[in-house]
Amino acid sequence: MLKELNNAMEYIEVHLEDEFLLEKISKHINVSDYHFRKIFFALTSMTLNEYVKNRRLSEANKELLQGAQVTDIAYKYGYQSVDGFTRAFKKWSGILPSQVAKLKQCKSCQKLQFVVTMKGGTLMEYKIIEKPAFTVVGVSKRVPLQFEGVNTEILKLAQSITSKQKEEMHQLQNVEPYEIVNVSYESDTNFLEESGELTHLIGVLTTNNDISNNLDTFPVKAHTWAVFPNEGIFPFTLQDTMARIYSEWFMTSDYELAESFSFSFTKIDEKKENYAYSEIWIPVIKKCR
Repeated sequence: MLKELNNAMEYIEVHLEDEFLLEKISKHINVSDYHFRKIFFALTSMTLNEYVKNRRLSEANKELLQGAQVTDIAYKYGYQSVDGFTRAFKKWSGILPSQVAKLKQCKSCQKLQFVVTMKGGTLMEYKIIEKPAFTVVGVSKRVPLQFEGVNTEILKLAQSITSKQKEEMHQLQNVEPYEIVNVSYESDTNFLEESGELTHLIGVLTTNNDISNNLDTFPVKAHTWAVFPNEGIFPFTLQDTMARIYSEWFMTSDYELAESFSFSFTKIDEKKENYAYSEIWIPVIKKCR
């Protein structure tokens, strides 16, 4: 994946002055668009769109310093109007593009290059499982997307589940893992940035179709799943494992994301404060070679 990421950065540099769809980048490196964007965000904490915009504005800044005309630069870097370029440039740099040469002010976003960094020898345990189609059935609601810490809206959702709903879920549950799972989907930002809302469902896995209107459903197609067990302080260990999956495991594995969602379950250790065993299940496909 390291080679593909750097090839993508080269492709962006060559096409900074061209109009192109971001999807062409992932096609160029032969990686699915969502997988590429997800890995890019995990490694850089910025979206692909933000990076391309910042690189274009950075190059525009250099040319404005050398006395280039604002109108010429605006159209050169893909803006449909001088006003649109001016607004974007001021938001990015804090000054108007017409002031750059006079103030000799330069803001820069350097081209990214991805390299391997050796860290502590922490092992990441995982297993690959084939699973036929099933349905996650339970209780759901729209909640804020939150990458770190305890999501209080999800806690409220868990507390809202009635005894009748719990009993029906127990009767329907017939697919491993036989645990209460959490699944998030329908993210406003496709899980690529920490903003907006998503649908979060707390429930069980089933192949039963006789489901009452008291419960919500989320159908899942047959997939290969990468399963990551983890144990430690909750929710830090769970969230840290999720981050490492995208920033470390996918970088060297033979798999890429098959869907934008995943599910997990957590078993709290009653004898240890804030300690739990969790599993993260991510649908994957073999990379095309």
